[in-house]
Amino acid sequence: MLIIGITGNIGSGKSTVCQILAKLGIPTIDTDKLAHEVYKPNSQIWQELINIFGKDIVKVNGEIDRQQLGQIVFSSPHALAQLNRIVHPCVYCMVQERIENYSRQGVEAVTVEAALLVEADWTKLVDKVWLVMTSDNTVSQRLTQHKGISTVQALSRLRSQMPAREKMKYADEIIYNDGDMAHLETRVTELWHRFSTR
Repeated sequence: MLIIGITGNIGSGKSTVCQILAKLGIPTIDTDKLAHEVYKPNSQIWQELINIFGKDIVKVNGEIDRQQLGQIVFSSPHALAQLNRIVHPCVYCMVQERIENYSRQGVEAVTVEAALLVEADWTKLVDKVWLVMTSDNTVSQRLTQHKGISTVQALSRLRSQMPAREKMKYADEIIYNDGDMAHLETRVTELWHRFSTR
């Protein structure tokens, strides 16, 4: 089974690339969604996050307010490192379990979508790394238009991540995503067909 790591900084279009691959029959393990599971109310990690970051990160319904938590960690490298230390090991194990499940099912290929694939040293989980790259201006527009994040917040989140250009040395393939959807779909489809026919 081929395991492709799809990575790139916030707003680069990782999820869109995975959606295109899903249409081609390749399932995705989304590490962000797995992190949501880790945050579930009254879990050990939920309690640990509250102990460190305070009760203000909890919504009325008991769920972690990811927007509030994001404001804290993306403005402080120390806070971000604390969050990653708590959450990453658990998510890593969940990704391993899902890879094993797909392997038992005889699936041809699977993608692992992870913004921090390189930073978290998760490249060992995958066979190939596909890096999605987008200009900072495009990212800022996407985040402010689609996620309601201010320009200042968008730039703060970008600066908290390893620069995309540094990630290039870990990438087997680079997908530039400053064009339209049709261009991206063509690029991803061609890339997949090239890998699948090897």
